Amino acid sequence: MARTLPAEFQIYSDPTKGNITLSKADSNLYYLLTFNVPSDNRLTPEMCLAFTHALDVIESELLPIEKLPVVTTSKISKFYSNGLDLERAQSTPGFWDNSINPLFKRLLEYPTPLIAMVNGHAFAGGFMIAMCHDYRVMNPNKGFLCLNELEFGAPLPAPMSAIFREKVTPFVYQKIVIEATRFTADMAIKNDIIHAKGHLSDISGFITSNRLDKTAQSPSYGQLKSEMWRDIIKYCDTPHDDEQAKIASNIEKEAKRQEIRAKLYAKARL
Repeated sequence: MARTLPAEFQIYSDPTKGNITLSKADSNLYYLLTFNVPSDNRLTPEMCLAFTHALDVIESELLPIEKLPVVTTSKISKFYSNGLDLERAQSTPGFWDNSINPLFKRLLEYPTPLIAMVNGHAFAGGFMIAMCHDYRVMNPNKGFLCLNELEFGAPLPAPMSAIFREKVTPFVYQKIVIEATRFTADMAIKNDIIHAKGHLSDISGFITSNRLDKTAQSPSYGQLKSEMWRDIIKYCDTPHDDEQAKIASNIEKEAKRQEIRAKLYAKARL
């Protein structure tokens, strides 16, 4: 049964790992989730699970009382999120299947409008999280959006790649994935990555001008999103080990193709 929650409370709180705060904002126009996980809102296993839990709390406890859009932002002025804690991600059993991919899916299917208020840098996984929202508003004065896997030689698992492939044009997808472009707010809006430039104080105007307070009332909103992003969601539901096995198989096949090509080339030169 839905219950009335305090005006502001900690969804997740840890003395050393930070907190996520839930509140109603600006005359109850939207629900606000604020991240504060020092020093840069890394997507640790705990952070991913807490974020998902926060969305669950809003849907089960608050939306039955009042359906409103949900806005996410950071209390850390420099970073919206600096992406995965890669060492933790790789060393935590089940991280991909139990933490990050379910969070992507939860955002993509959420039954009311989600708005990422990108107040600072959103790198790698932080960029992905922002892209999983329905709308993005970005600080016009500071911060970059960047997928920098290219720079440190990391592969891009299928769900992560699909987020960008399905949400931007092929030209922009290339600039994001294999050029590691750092997008300012001006560049991001020009390339249709974000919907507006602004600050948290501008969010209410963005919501009302786009009628998102009305959109939030639709009972089919989440279902429409699930169908719209079903290809990304399909990858989120695919076990990570299956995807890794597919990647390894493709690498092996390519190595064999190169070996055959090298033999044919050597024969042709005789």
